Amino acid sequence: MLLEKIIVLGRGNRAKREKLKSIKKTGVRGMAQKVAKVGVKKQNGYLYFVDKRGNVSRAKMVRGGKKKGKQKQEMVAKAGVKKEKGYLYFIDKQGDISRAKMARGR
Repeated sequence: MLLEKIIVLGRGNRAKREKLKSIKKTGVRGMAQKVAKVGVKKQNGYLYFVDKRGNVSRAKMVRGGKKKGKQKQEMVAKAGVKKEKGYLYFIDKQGDISRAKMARGR
């Protein structure tokens, strides 16, 4: 799909082609900002998130036929990030805390 867009743009629009290539490599359209460098190493079977206090926490992911309901959370790294309204905070591929502006009213 992305390669088709590059072909359609043709030769005259080099800047747009370069931007599309960078999106394909990183998977992000430049919307996310890195907030804190934590460097958490992720393990399979856990969901990593930024908790209410701004620290990195994890919870065991529930699979079919297993225990359901609220899972026990454990803090993985202390970051103390102050959250601003209107942003989605998440753990990126490098294990750091990043944020992206939430899409509202689309």
